[in-house]
Formats: sequence, structure tokens, C-alpha cells
Amino acid sequence: MTAPATLVAGEALTDVVVGPDGTRYAHPGGSPANTALGLARLGHPVTLATRIGRDAHGDALVERLTEGRVALLPGSVVDAPTSTARAELDGSGSAAYRFDITWDLPPVGPLGVPGHLHTGSVATALEPGAGRLFALVAAVRRRGHTVSYDPNLRPALLGPPETERPRVERLVALADVVKASEEDLGWLHPGRDPGDVAADWARRGPRLVVLTRGAGGAEAHWAPGGRHRVPAHRVEVVDTIGAGDAFMAGLLAGLLSAGLLGGAAARGRLRAAADGGPVPPAVADALELAARVAALTCGRAGADPPFLAEVTPVV
Repeated sequence: MTAPATLVAGEALTDVVVGPDGTRYAHPGGSPANTALGLARLGHPVTLATRIGRDAHGDALVERLTEGRVALLPGSVVDAPTSTARAELDGSGSAAYRFDITWDLPPVGPLGVPGHLHTGSVATALEPGAGRLFALVAAVRRRGHTVSYDPNLRPALLGPPETERPRVERLVALADVVKASEEDLGWLHPGRDPGDVAADWARRGPRLVVLTRGAGGAEAHWAPGGRHRVPAHRVEVVDTIGAGDAFMAGLLAGLLSAGLLGGAAARGRLRAAADGGPVPPAVADALELAARVAALTCGRAGADPPFLAEVTPVV
């Protein structure tokens, strides 16, 4: 089965990484752009709808994406500065972020989505692009195509949790696959166990909700009451930048290869596969691939997802 093409819609920016000792370097990033690159490196056709400036940072982004075989949707490169994120690393390699970002969605309609649509992160929260992106998601769903969503919440750019929760959960309800970290859900629903939130989300529309727990691995939830845990792979962590995006790319690659994402027929197969009972083998394989891809990314600096040849032995 030939996997359908994917449109990823969301921000591309430059990560200015500051190490614990004050050293710094610039690296292309942005959660949706990282996911698009990771998916392309795993052998899947990908187009990215984004906003990149015509400047030195933008040139580096375009070069990296095109070298990685990510096609840029026309209108994605504009006469404006490229957005940046300052990522400050602590001694464990974890990053805290500050942003200088402007976001808008280039012109794209539901007919421009070839198979599957993935989105998330800042692009779904920051206007004027967020409203246009929500309309695209809703239109794609009406056409019967699959949608995946990664909230990847950045509190520095958001209002308080009680005002952000309705926005996030509107997108959750429209998505077929959702991936969220325990940090996302802990911030969005303070005082609640993230696993309980993920299980609740799985009853609100998505066929599959995956909660990532860093070194604690990941767990998938599907209604009614299905759950499957995947351990994290042991790795010497360089930093965690882009690890969640790499996990998302691996998950999408596995589900696309299994024919569970794409048009209406794929959506029907996903609904049938994730319908209670034990974990479907294709879903378990996709989760294992995602865990391996994330571990390999943590083992090197910056958001640098692996190529298919690096993960083939465990696919």
C-alpha cells in the first residue's frame, strides 16, 4: 500500500540554543517544521504550509527543508523577518523557550490537502493564522480526510489555562490522532492526572490519543477504555529539543504506512482498528517506531530527526 502524501501546516523558525555554559548556536526548528522534516526523512511525501522570511535564518530553513525533501507550499516564503525561539538548556538537556514570532497561514484550501493533515503548536494559537488554520482543519474533516494534532503548548505565548482549554479541546474534537506531553496536559488541566485527561480526550472524538512522558515512555488511549504503554529507549541525552516532534513524525510514519491515515477509506480503517479491545498490531508498531525515532533525536544536538536507514532495524 502506497502511503498518501501529508500536508503539515504550522510554524518554521530558528532555534537560538543557549547551553548551560552560555555557548550558543542557531538551528532550524519550529514544531510543525520539525515534524515535517522527520516524516520526510522516514520516507514519506510531505508538503509544509508555513511562514519563512527572506533573510539568513530563512535561507537556512529553506535549505534544510528542501534538502530533506520537504516541499514548501507556494506563499510560504515572505518578505519579513524569520521567527525565532531562544531555547535555554539546563544541565539535563531540557529546554526553556522564549519566542519572537509572527504567524500566518499561506493560502491553502481543503482541496490542497492531498491525504492527511497535521498541525499544532504555536500555529494553532497565534493569530491571524490560527483562525485560518482552524477553518482548514474543519474543512478537511468535512471532506473525510484524517487530521492529527499536537498541542505542544508554549505558556509564554498563551493566556491562562482556563482561556486556552476551549481552543485546544475544539481541535482535539476535530482530530483523529492527538499527541500531547504530560507537560502539556499538566499545564492545561492543573491538578488532574495527565493520563486521565488523555483517556477523556479519547472519548471526545479522536480515535487515538498518545501521551508522552519523557523518560517514562508513552501511553496510547482509545475508546472505550483501551490503553497501551510503550517504554522509552535508553539513550545518552544530548538535549531534548525536537524530541516530541520526532515522536510525532514516527507515529505518523507508522500509521501512514499501515494505511490508517489519509482519505475517507483510511479514516474508516483507523476507526475500525482503534475501537476498544487490545492494541492493534499496526498501532503498537507505530508507537514503537515513534519511541525509537524520539530516542535517536535526543542523542544528538538540536531538532535533528533520524533517517529511515537509522531506524529500519527496529521497524
